[in-house]
Amino acid sequence: MNRREEFDPIDGQGSAAPSQPARPFGRGLSPKHLRLLINFWPPLLFAGIRVRKVAQDWRRVEAELHLRWWNRNALGSMFGGSLFSMTDPFYPLMLQHHLGPDYAVWTKSAEIEFLRPGKSLARATFCLSDDQIAEIKAATADGEKLLPRFSTEITDPQGETIAQVECTIYVRKKRPIS
Repeated sequence: MNRREEFDPIDGQGSAAPSQPARPFGRGLSPKHLRLLINFWPPLLFAGIRVRKVAQDWRRVEAELHLRWWNRNALGSMFGGSLFSMTDPFYPLMLQHHLGPDYAVWTKSAEIEFLRPGKSLARATFCLSDDQIAEIKAATADGEKLLPRFSTEITDPQGETIAQVECTIYVRKKRPIS
């Protein structure tokens, strides 16, 4: 039976697992198809979050959240959990696409600071630069983990900041099979 080494992100150790082709989310998908698929992903769909644009080079994603009865808090503004959910998956998805299947990538932690209530529409834009991707590849080339931080503002239609989010992303190159 073919076996491959599977990276355990918690303790950094490997364990034997049946061989399967590595398919990080989004590899081989066009930005249009990714946008369509992710808009039907239940955690975003049921929170009312919509991806409006994925750039051709996967370096920019635009998402929005409309205030609806199901994402409204007791005071009538946007539920904070929905605002946070709007920021959670995008940097890991974008990084995984650019780094490829040899890397483990996920959101390790995040902090959100609510600055004003969201009353109608919230928007967030996520951007990666060539320099950020190159720095991450260089820092993880020897198999060491890296915890880059990314900042995102959630704004209303007038451009006022509703919340500021700081995400720490776990990135590590997977260890080769011994």
